[in-house]
Amino acid sequence: MTASNIPEHVAIIMDGNGRWAQQRKLPRIEGHRRGAEAVKRALKAAQTYGVKNLTLYAFSVENWKRPQDEVDALMNLLERFLKDQLSELIKRKVRLRVIGRYQELPEKIQTLLHESEAATQDFSEYTLGLAINYGSRTEVLDAVKSIAKAAQAGTLDIESLDYHTLQQHLYTRNMPDPDLVIRTSGESRLSNFLLLQSAYAEIYLSKVLWPDFNEAEFKLALDVYASRERRYGKTTAQLKA
Repeated sequence: MTASNIPEHVAIIMDGNGRWAQQRKLPRIEGHRRGAEAVKRALKAAQTYGVKNLTLYAFSVENWKRPQDEVDALMNLLERFLKDQLSELIKRKVRLRVIGRYQELPEKIQTLLHESEAATQDFSEYTLGLAINYGSRTEVLDAVKSIAKAAQAGTLDIESLDYHTLQQHLYTRNMPDPDLVIRTSGESRLSNFLLLQSAYAEIYLSKVLWPDFNEAEFKLALDVYASRERRYGKTTAQLKA
């Protein structure tokens, strides 16, 4: 693996917290706590190997369907993570970007997210994206509504609409598309995560449950990515021409 084949943007579907706890006969929330520690390791590993953008699927729009006590515990963990990690993000000069429906989160979480984004907004080399209350389908719906309003206001010519314009109305505007999507726990679904943005991403499926995902597993995913040839619809001969 060389600097030329390190992905600029890695996105991770962090799966397996509940199963990790179940295997050890522990409460599910303990799996989520250990998962939060894995987040810290992933952020450190990303910087170690020169990955400039790391986006983590922290809480989906579907996760509200979980038992209320688990949802409450997840929100408490998120609150604690934001409070504990802001100083670390500043120390590491990592910008925080949040993608998802802010307005549906508890007010204290919204406040912490806004404060964390504001405190790190001037950092430009590394970005940590947190997908919270995120779903790709709701993202597209929100983008379509935004475009319709702009067209109605006369600030957007609907006939000139192209994908680049659509990108500017997505939650991920001004973020590069992921080059590599990692999913842990052995599952093989994208689960409504960055579906448009991942159109040409490489997919890496790890059998490791998220709380056990460490620097060595991150490095393995990067090595597999580096060994692949990305053709974007072209032939190998065309790429070499």
